[in-house]
Amino acid sequence: MLRPLPIALLGIASAVSAQSPATAPENGAPTDTLVRYWIRPSTTDPSIKRFDLPNYVVFAASVKPGAPLLVFMPGTGGRPANTTEFADVAARQGYRVIGLEYTDTPAVGQVCPRNPDPRCAGAMREKRIFGDDATEVIDDPADESIVNRLTKLLAFLDREHPDGGWAQYVANGQPDWARIAVSGLSQGAGMAAYIAKKTTVARVVLFSSPWDFRGRFRELAPWISGGSGATPPERWFAAYHEKEPTADLIERAYRALRIPANQIRKFTLEPAMARGVPAKYHPSGVANGATPRLPDGTPAYAGDWRFLVGDVR
Repeated sequence: MLRPLPIALLGIASAVSAQSPATAPENGAPTDTLVRYWIRPSTTDPSIKRFDLPNYVVFAASVKPGAPLLVFMPGTGGRPANTTEFADVAARQGYRVIGLEYTDTPAVGQVCPRNPDPRCAGAMREKRIFGDDATEVIDDPADESIVNRLTKLLAFLDREHPDGGWAQYVANGQPDWARIAVSGLSQGAGMAAYIAKKTTVARVVLFSSPWDFRGRFRELAPWISGGSGATPPERWFAAYHEKEPTADLIERAYRALRIPANQIRKFTLEPAMARGVPAKYHPSGVANGATPRLPDGTPAYAGDWRFLVGDVR
């Protein structure tokens, strides 16, 4: 039985648990309730001081003990709270899901296009993900890295919920990537792709990225070329909107990564209104406020999301 996490009252943050009502999928069978936690990174590791909005953790109450973990990383200036609907769909497909808060500014696309070093984008992602001292173009400390944040969050979840199965996603003090699917939007999708090229992951789901480039001719960053890397092509899935400004770069990057064409979704619907303002195409494939809606208010791309993450129940 999962114990509810304590709610911090002093604002340093915290972990709140809740359950959502059961919903009915397309086949009409009721699903289990979802268990949700909101956990600030600084709660899991006091050395994390930047980018401290809560991580979003969600899974079905009846999730399989050996279910894979899906880690979703938002885009530049984003937050885990912006993509909870996608995370909930993935949870109902059988994953434990973490929407991970991480250092997302300055973005790779802000720093590297005019940098004369063709390795800029790859080195920047290396440092931001793994904490290696790969470049001086950003000052991200190792404690702020994606790997440290994820590892400390999993350790925290394991301490608070020792029967929750969280320890299985860590091996030798590092994420056990073979048991983890990686996903993200924009800069976060670039992080997911970089991880999947460096090490074998369970699955990759990219939304509208990577599109790291340099120079006036928008040459793709070298790290993108050369295929899918350590993760086999059949595990790569991706999506983008045909009208987003970097659609041509994204298409080129997906080809360079050798993502099978039948595993790519090209979105065409107009974005929803975000607080009365038309949302941009770039986040509309997955962000709560931008994704288009069916007449009943549900996300129009929910079926595509289920295809992209697969069914691991």
